[in-house]
Amino acid sequence: MLKDELYDFISRHKLAVLATAAADGAPQAALVGIAVTPELELVFDTVRSTRKARNLSENPAAAFVIGCIDETTCQYEGVAQELSGDDLAKYKQIYFAAFPDGPAREAWAGITYYVVRPRWIRFSDFTQSPPRIKEWTQVTPGTSAEADAAG
Repeated sequence: MLKDELYDFISRHKLAVLATAAADGAPQAALVGIAVTPELELVFDTVRSTRKARNLSENPAAAFVIGCIDETTCQYEGVAQELSGDDLAKYKQIYFAAFPDGPAREAWAGITYYVVRPRWIRFSDFTQSPPRIKEWTQVTPGTSAEADAAG
């Protein structure tokens, strides 16, 4: 599966389940609105008082499940970074293009934005036989590898 196919799939979905780990290691999940960049980075907003924001400040590892409408899904693992400065302005443009109501949330107390850069993505399509399963791994910045995956 090519990177542009992953981008097309992810960009068709505005919601994803985000999993983070609490300080004690307990798993926690939340539904978030996402935007995607051509580099397969995910952008979302939240407020600092949320569990996900507290968790990501301690441990930036993040996992998502995208596309739970049918048996076609994307599992996504990466590293989150809270945005600021020039990066914040750049990624807000991407997020606001996907969520035109986003600027209204800027008035919320503690609003913050994150970008998650991918380390591993698995696309699964069980609507066909045999199922189509592909994995994509970020090897080094600017390069990637993809492989077929069994089950």
